[in-house]
Amino acid sequence: MPVYARIVKLPSRPLQAVLLVVGLLAALLAAALPTATTAHAAVPDRWGFAYLDNPTPPPGYSPDPTRQWGSWPSPSSTPVTVDQLGLGSYVVHFPQIGGPGGVAHVTAVNKAGDWCQLNAWQPNGPNEDVYVSCYRPGGAPDNSAFTVLYTASTGAPSSPVGSYGYLFSDVSGALLAQYNSTGAANSVGKGGVGIWKAWLPNLGLSDYSGNLQVTAVDPKRPARCKVSDWGPSSSGQTVLVACYDANGKPYDTRWTLSYSYQRAVHGPVYPPKAFGYLWFNGSLPPQTNFNSVGGSNSLGISGSVFIVTMPYVANPPDHSQVTAYGSDPGYCGLATPWDRSGGTASLYVDCFDPGGAPVKGQFFAAYTSAA
Repeated sequence: MPVYARIVKLPSRPLQAVLLVVGLLAALLAAALPTATTAHAAVPDRWGFAYLDNPTPPPGYSPDPTRQWGSWPSPSSTPVTVDQLGLGSYVVHFPQIGGPGGVAHVTAVNKAGDWCQLNAWQPNGPNEDVYVSCYRPGGAPDNSAFTVLYTASTGAPSSPVGSYGYLFSDVSGALLAQYNSTGAANSVGKGGVGIWKAWLPNLGLSDYSGNLQVTAVDPKRPARCKVSDWGPSSSGQTVLVACYDANGKPYDTRWTLSYSYQRAVHGPVYPPKAFGYLWFNGSLPPQTNFNSVGGSNSLGISGSVFIVTMPYVANPPDHSQVTAYGSDPGYCGLATPWDRSGGTASLYVDCFDPGGAPVKGQFFAAYTSAA
């Protein structure tokens, strides 16, 4: 797969169907936000990640061992397992990390425009079960490979490096779970249909810095969520989240959001020593392009697929997540699993319009190793 080093400035192609949404976004930037309670202990307390490499797994299937890990004892000998519940429906069992709260994210690994979303997550005895559904363009259930991550944090981080926060929002903007590494309280304000404004105080820098991930959570209907806009300041990060149904129409659903600055996508730092992230918004803002080992990340294009290259960080077991960015209802995922070669991790990001046609979209990409 050839890689072209030239970064292409993407044209802005707003869709007529979302003009109302764009107007609502501008109004939300000035809206006041409700308060929320502060979470309380280490970063993270419990976590796990996995890549379902078989879209039709047999019962009790343990996916790719080089792309799964977690905070439970002996993760190499106590693997993640996945059961298929129906067409495009799965439950991922993370062993021995069950507990309250936390957030999850999922990214489809699919060239055909399928996407995956969360249904729910909950403790099941000592384990944490994460329920995932995948859909083809148009909204019919479909089997798909995917990456999935669960993480839960409380209290102050053990290292002062960087900052980290997450939240799980109800349709109304009420927080069902939240964490902020500075001890501040995150909050969410509801706008029009499918629009919310998240506030993460004291995190990041006054200029664009760090990485964002957003995932739809809906057990009843197909849904997609993305970062629609982002406003950093010296007092924290304002993030506009937009969600859509299978046809690209604004839609109210639950969703999760994570923010990490100089930290891995699930919250920790040193370990892991090898991780990175990148934001492509038509350019590559420098402080949103991070490599923990000091390498220089780069972005290339092969056809409609973006190749995110992160030198020196490839160190399995490892993981990746992708989230779309922009005011249109397009979405993004991974075309194939990431490659590792000579210490370099290469992520293959594909984006689609609401009908599933490939487009050169804008996105956040994150990669992390376990150690």
